[in-house]
Amino acid sequence: MQKDYEIFIEDLQEKIYQKGEIPRENMKFEREGGKYAIGGDRLLVKFAEHEDAWEMCGVYTQELFRAFQEGRTIEDIVEEIVRDISGIRKADIYEKTRDIWDYEKTKKRLFIRLLNAEKYEDELKDAVYRTLGDVALVLYMKVSEQDDCITSTKIRQSIVKKWNRDCDTVIKEALVNTYLMSPPRIYRWEQMIFDPEYEGENFMDLTGIHELKKDAMGNCLSTSKKTNGAVAVFLPGVAERLAALLESDFYMVFTSIHEVMIHNDRNVEPEDLKEVLQETIKSATPKEDYLTSRIYHYSRATHKFTCVSED
Repeated sequence: MQKDYEIFIEDLQEKIYQKGEIPRENMKFEREGGKYAIGGDRLLVKFAEHEDAWEMCGVYTQELFRAFQEGRTIEDIVEEIVRDISGIRKADIYEKTRDIWDYEKTKKRLFIRLLNAEKYEDELKDAVYRTLGDVALVLYMKVSEQDDCITSTKIRQSIVKKWNRDCDTVIKEALVNTYLMSPPRIYRWEQMIFDPEYEGENFMDLTGIHELKKDAMGNCLSTSKKTNGAVAVFLPGVAERLAALLESDFYMVFTSIHEVMIHNDRNVEPEDLKEVLQETIKSATPKEDYLTSRIYHYSRATHKFTCVSED
């Protein structure tokens, strides 16, 4: 199996070289745990160089190898990679990121994404973020968006210092932007299964009638774009609205970076939720989508989030 995987990586690089005309020396395979491969093995493809920077695309190779084993041709895989690189080139990301030093040009493009603070410790050393337990709320800038796929970059502390802005204030503004970019939604599993066009429920609409499940099943919270949707619970007014609809405090179970299950705390125990979460992570959460194994709680009285379990 290992030999087949290594051959696949070599073949992948050779075909990217042929199809995308990218020199082999501009490609580097990095095992999981490396600086640029925290969430899994990655092939790093450097496709452009500038005087002060270079542009790189990273693809998770284990995921591609699984698709290859299941019948997808390597030619099809390479075609998609080369197409993605071409799209990034056309997006002119380098020129757009040069605005990063100008806060007035950048502020509307700032947003928050959640990462595991321990898993990504090295990547967060110079980043701008705030932590809750082992969850990091990390500041990013949207560089471009094509077909609902966002290209982004982390904001470094030196940049905020150059802006002459307070980090907490910038993060608060970014949370508002995140809400506007991808509003929170509640998704009901039964409708997701039977209705491909289902776009979730806008429970934040105060003019409508909305009911949340108060039993042990809980409610799936994400955003309209779903990708990186677990951040929804931290967006302005969301936790307060959820607590009001539930008429109680609630527990949060982050099944991945893309969604979080919201449970009325009167009908479940954190120990039981943790057991379910561990099984979900083991059976259904890809490594790159993992956020936390801990259970969190929101208090309606204090408006505070707390971690109520350990790993």
